[in-house]
Amino acid sequence: MKFPILIFALTLTSSLFVHSANGLEPDSHFSDHMVLQRDMDVPVWGTAAPNSDVFVSFAGQKVNAKADAKGQWRAVLKPLQASSEGRVMTISGDGKDLEIKNALIGDVWVGSGQSNMAGRVESYAKNDPTLAELVTKAPFPSIRLMNGGPKPTWQEATPETVPKASAILFAFGERLHRDLNVPIGLIVGAVGGTPSGMWIPAEILAESELCQAEIKVFAKTWDREKAQARLDVAVAAWEKQAAEAEAAGKKPRGRKPLPLVAPGGASRGGKSGGLFDRYIRSSVGYGIRGVLWDQGESGTGVVGLGQHATMTELIRGWRELWGQGDFPFLFVQKPSGYGNAFSNENPITREANEFSELPKTVSEARGGEGRFLYTRLMLDNENAWMVPAIDLGSSVHPINKWGYGNRAAEIAQQRVYKKAGVVGYGPIYKSHAVSGDKVTVTFSDTGEGLVTKHSDELQGFALAGDNGIWHWAIAKIDGDDTVVMASEAVGEPTQVRFGYAQKRQWANLFNKAGLPALAFTTESAK
Repeated sequence: MKFPILIFALTLTSSLFVHSANGLEPDSHFSDHMVLQRDMDVPVWGTAAPNSDVFVSFAGQKVNAKADAKGQWRAVLKPLQASSEGRVMTISGDGKDLEIKNALIGDVWVGSGQSNMAGRVESYAKNDPTLAELVTKAPFPSIRLMNGGPKPTWQEATPETVPKASAILFAFGERLHRDLNVPIGLIVGAVGGTPSGMWIPAEILAESELCQAEIKVFAKTWDREKAQARLDVAVAAWEKQAAEAEAAGKKPRGRKPLPLVAPGGASRGGKSGGLFDRYIRSSVGYGIRGVLWDQGESGTGVVGLGQHATMTELIRGWRELWGQGDFPFLFVQKPSGYGNAFSNENPITREANEFSELPKTVSEARGGEGRFLYTRLMLDNENAWMVPAIDLGSSVHPINKWGYGNRAAEIAQQRVYKKAGVVGYGPIYKSHAVSGDKVTVTFSDTGEGLVTKHSDELQGFALAGDNGIWHWAIAKIDGDDTVVMASEAVGEPTQVRFGYAQKRQWANLFNKAGLPALAFTTESAK
């Protein structure tokens, strides 16, 4: 199932738009009900008569800008402190004074990705009682909403607009507003079923040494004839089922496979960066606190390019174009769920999978590479934080969006806002040491200590020697932040891993705050 692109019902104010050639006009981001980012320089821009003077007055400041020969201008306000007081910004020039009303100062977050970001509050509230309860609390006077696009404008979070908002982004923003007590602005641009390659700016992908090197390596072993043969088989199968469906008066399943695309090309149609251009680029440069990203099920959509390299460069590219330094970039772990929770009574984790017995062999635990990819993405990129989703509920579209948004907000409070007492992560691998046939793993983010849950046995650790064959280990918690383990089948262990599988309902290491340990492997990334 794909959710529609988020389109908020926008209320346009006549004071904002001047429809005359060369007339003074601020960019549509600067509209009634806007939220300006606190504690940093605030850029304001728009158009006016060529070479004319423009003045921006707000919160006791008055700054001027000079329109260039094309009529484009940009002014910069000095950093502002958070305020829930609705104020007026006045923009003057061309003999006009334009007023932008009810402006707040707080934190602005951008939400992007695919359907789990695009899914609306009204769609999920039917099966998410906590989200449904949140809707009844509207209006939220200090939360403002914007749908990214060519001419976005702000609107207040009211009983009419909240149901149309992104479920995960709104739950995230409401939790931040509640705990930080500052206005929150939420800008969303997300489209269901879309690959990350359509969200990475085309110019960033083209000049990325990391991405282009990976594509070149793939191209060396790519066989056009074999790829075409596989495609021909897929096309024939699709045409057969389509003909049978038509004969039965039904619609064919799926879409006809696209023509063959060479390495580096967009395998899903469209063009690389096309969705960034449509939904995000217009907001580039607007003062923001950070980004919340939820995407991964659809891969990259670029032939020969993996998700780790694409997301690494997407994060770098967004930051580079925005020009506001290495702002925080939060991303939801994929795949969603497939792990047990410390407690299903917690509303955040109520949809988690039930605990299960350990598989008989490590080889039965598959999909670890994909599970660990998102942890690697966090470890390899500064100020980029994974939102652990292993204990939040499974399926392509998990129903507990309130839980996902609140988990993301807890990560933001711990890692971005440095709020004391907030625990966002469970145990994270820090180091390991080998002594004879035993391995000791040390963790960070252990809080008040490590614990097991659902069983007296600690499950999920595996060891391997030089032969690369993995065996389950007998593991014991030893102190507040270490686990010691051994396996009769591995006399001289060299590698260790934990929870290394897509479905890991059997892994049961937590910290005392009730948060699950992140999967890891000490093997070199593949």
